[in-house]
Amino acid sequence: QVRLVESGGGLVQAGDSLRLSCVISGRTFRGSAVAWFRQAPGKAREFVAAFNWNGDDTYYADSRKDRFTISRDNAKNTVYLQMNSLYPEDTAIYYCAVDTAWRAVPAREHGLYEYWGQGTQVTVSS
Repeated sequence: QVRLVESGGGLVQAGDSLRLSCVISGRTFRGSAVAWFRQAPGKAREFVAAFNWNGDDTYYADSRKDRFTISRDNAKNTVYLQMNSLYPEDTAIYYCAVDTAWRAVPAREHGLYEYWGQGTQVTVSS
């Protein structure tokens, strides 16, 4: 079993920054992919960023790669999502997720991720 706990969300103004954290615990997940997704009200869950724990490359949704950065602290088993220059349309619940299947490139389909956190709300006011 893998447990994920997100934190760091909140209410900010347009142009502000936030850093989300996801602490991962449980059985070995070093061969897995870790991703951030988000879901706005009335919309489908969408891919934000990901990496394979055994690799160095990071992957982003094209529309967010200039403002968002995914990173990790191996010692703390924690994954971060740094979000800069936030827009009101970034308002959503942000989730981290783990896919334990081996893939050369992390999946972007949320249905392939087996483990999810409870999410953290990000609200950006104009």
